[in-house]
Amino acid sequence: MKVLLTGVAGKLGRLVALELVAQGHDVLGVDRRPWPDAPDSVRMFNADIRKRPAEDVFRTERPDAVIHMATVSHVSASDAERYRINLKGTQAIFKHCSRYDVKQAVFVGRHTYYGAAPDAPLYHSERDPPLAVSTFPALSDMVAADLYAGSALWEIPTMSTAVLRVCYTLGPSKTGTLAQYIRGPRVPTVLGFDPLFQFMHEVDAARAICSALHNRLRGIFNVAGPQPVPLSLLLRVTERKNTALLEPFFYAMLGRLGMPKLPKGSINHVKYPVVVDAANFLDATGFVPEYDEVRTMQAFRWSD
Repeated sequence: MKVLLTGVAGKLGRLVALELVAQGHDVLGVDRRPWPDAPDSVRMFNADIRKRPAEDVFRTERPDAVIHMATVSHVSASDAERYRINLKGTQAIFKHCSRYDVKQAVFVGRHTYYGAAPDAPLYHSERDPPLAVSTFPALSDMVAADLYAGSALWEIPTMSTAVLRVCYTLGPSKTGTLAQYIRGPRVPTVLGFDPLFQFMHEVDAARAICSALHNRLRGIFNVAGPQPVPLSLLLRVTERKNTALLEPFFYAMLGRLGMPKLPKGSINHVKYPVVVDAANFLDATGFVPEYDEVRTMQAFRWSD
């Protein structure tokens, strides 16, 4: 199968590309960032997904399937840039899928779509609403991209569309939202709160994304690996320094004394859990993670 993969130059995108190659697929990688040591088996196209050169890849190559990973959740990007990449980029990709008769599409979203709040259910099902719009406004563009991708289920009925809401990833690459939060010498937490954190090894995340393609999933699916663990345990196993702060001083201390910079709204994710029920994905694919929670945390720690 000829598979077009957007966001291929990201760490997770590279793992997905290598997994696809190992499965015998013809892989086309689209990214505005370079992948200097990309294997010859991945044909690279340096292009912005919102612009004409990206559409030219669809027009000339006619991919059978698309895995769309060219989204950003890091808050170092401006609101305007995230909006252009996440929502406008997703709209462009699905427009090309419709125009050039793509048979399968997989949108890789985030489990943080559900938002963190004191009255949220412990385990979110795919039917739960996107609370992140109100609890963490910086994620609103990702929520919009997720909802737009889901609309393809009825807007493009000839295409099998899967929207994946993937939990945090962790691993030796030290990339991703969770890794950015805990990678420094001090990790800020809120005194009196110890939420569950749900994550999976980055290799397992790549396998799960490819599994969605292999099983021709259609619908919206939460994707998770091993059981969630308390934040305090995560920090202890990864040998991070837990710096508990009184809530009124939380934001004032960010970016100081080796602590990360976090946006407003992020405090909810340090106080309350965002945990998903991935039973539907397991039933549809039979996916079993290779790494449990301990090995995943150790993989992150040992990469120091």
